[in-house]
Amino acid sequence: MAQQAEEIRDRVIRQHTQDVRHYINGRFVDADSGKSFANLNPLTQERINWVSEGGQAEIDRAVAAAQEAFQQGPWGKMKVSERLSYLYKIADIIDEHIDEIAPLESYDTGLPISQTKNMVARSAQNFRFYAEMVNSRMVGEAYQVDDEFLNYTIHKPIGVAGLITPWNAPFMLETWKIAPALATGNTVVLKPAEWSPLTANRLAELIDQAGLPEGVFNVVHGWGEKAGAALVAHPDVQLISFTGETATGSEIMKNGADTLKRVSMELGGKSPIIVFDDADLDRALDACIWGIFSFNGERCTANSRLFVHEQIAERFIQALKERLPHIVVGDPMDDRTQVGPLIHQTHYENVKRYLEIAREEGAEIVSGQVPQAYKQGNFVPPTLILNLTNDQTAAQEEIFGPVLTVMTFKEEAEVIKVANDVKYGLAGYVWTQDIQRAHRVAQAVDTGMFWINSQNVRDLRIPFGGSKASGIGREGGHYAFDFYTETQVIHVALGEHRIPQFGKKASP
Repeated sequence: MAQQAEEIRDRVIRQHTQDVRHYINGRFVDADSGKSFANLNPLTQERINWVSEGGQAEIDRAVAAAQEAFQQGPWGKMKVSERLSYLYKIADIIDEHIDEIAPLESYDTGLPISQTKNMVARSAQNFRFYAEMVNSRMVGEAYQVDDEFLNYTIHKPIGVAGLITPWNAPFMLETWKIAPALATGNTVVLKPAEWSPLTANRLAELIDQAGLPEGVFNVVHGWGEKAGAALVAHPDVQLISFTGETATGSEIMKNGADTLKRVSMELGGKSPIIVFDDADLDRALDACIWGIFSFNGERCTANSRLFVHEQIAERFIQALKERLPHIVVGDPMDDRTQVGPLIHQTHYENVKRYLEIAREEGAEIVSGQVPQAYKQGNFVPPTLILNLTNDQTAAQEEIFGPVLTVMTFKEEAEVIKVANDVKYGLAGYVWTQDIQRAHRVAQAVDTGMFWINSQNVRDLRIPFGGSKASGIGREGGHYAFDFYTETQVIHVALGEHRIPQFGKKASP
C-alpha cells in the first residue's frame, strides 16, 4: 500500500502541480503585481507550488468579464436547454478525471483518498442535479383573479455571482455553488480557499475544456482579506455565497452592506450528538466516531459535542477509548488511512492550542497515536476531551479537528438545554429507540439540520444551512433558486377593469 501511495503521489506531482494562475475571461493569467505565495504539503511541510496572488486588479478584471458575458455575451441570451448542456458536459468531464482529481485533493489538503474519491464523484452529480432541477423545479406560480387579472411569477438570473469557498472539501463545495449559479443563468467569479488551490485550478482547466463562453466562469486566487474582500465590496457583484468561519462571514456582511449584497452564509458549527440509554449502542458508536473523525474532523457538520446518558456513559466512553488506537492515522494517499494531516500548520497549531486550553481548564485528554514516520506532518490524532462541562472553551468553540468533547446527562430536558447552550446551530444528531422522543429532541434543538439514528447522510434535494451563528439562508435543492434568482411578478389585466380617474372633469 505504501508503494501504491507513492506511485499515486508521483503521478499527481508530475501532472498537476505546476504553478497556479488565475482563470479570467477564458484565459489563464498571472497576477498584475507578479506576486505569488507558497502552497504547502500538509504531510511533509514542503512547498508544492507557487500560487498567483490576486487582489483588486484581478477581481476587477474577472468581474468585468463576468458582467460582459452576462449582459452582452451569449450566456445571458442562451436558451435554457443549451445552457444546461454545458453543465452535463462539465459533469461528464469530471467523471473522466475522478481518478486524477481525488488524489490531487488528498495531496493538497491531507484528506484521506478513500474519502476524496466519494467527494469528487458527488461533484459531478452536483452539475447533473442542478441541470435537472432547473428543468423540473424552477417553476413559477400563477393566480387568476376572477376574469380581471392573471398574476404570475418568473425566475430571472441576477448577474455576477461571487463564490467564496472553503478548504475542507474544496472541489465538491466549489461545484456545489458553481452548479446552481450557472444553471440559473448567472456568471461566476470564484475565490477559492488559499490553502487548497490545486483542485480549484484543475476545475478551471476542466470547465475550460467544456468550452463555456468567455467570462462566464472565472477564478481569482488569493488571500481573503485582499481578493475576497475586493470581491465582496465590488459594486457589480450582485450576490455572495460564502462557506467558512463565522467571524469571516460577519466581516463579509459588513463589507457587502454598502452595495446591498445578497448573501448566503454557511458558517461554523459545534454540533451535538445525543445518545440515550435505549440507543443501538454499536450503531451510535460507529456514527459518532465517523461523524467526528472522518474528513480529519475538518467538517462543519461534525458531531463535535457528545452527550451520552449517564446510565451508559461508562460503557460508551470505554468503547470510544478502545477504538481510538485502531483508527488508522497516516499518509492520505494510502487507501487504508482514515485520518490524515490537518491542512495547514496554522490550523494545526490552533487545534493543539485548544487541547492545551482544555488541559488548563481541568479536562482529561485521551488521544490515539501518530506513527513515528509521520511526525513531520500536521497530525492531530483522534482525541477525546473528558471530564469537562458545557461552559468550558473546548465545548463552546469550534475546534475543527479530530477532537470530540464528551459529557453526560440525566434527563431529556437537561440535554436539550445544554445542546442549545452554544452560539452555533448547524447540525444535530440523536440516537434512541423511542421515536416520539427522537422527534421531540430533534424539534427542540436549535439547528438548521438534524439527524435521527443516522450519521451525516445528505440528500441533494433538501436545504442545507444553519441557525444562529451557523449561517444565513439555505442552499441545496430548489431552495438554491431563492438565492441565485430574482423572483419577478408579472400582473396582466384580462379586461378593462376600473381605473380611478383622478382629475378628470365630470361630464356635463
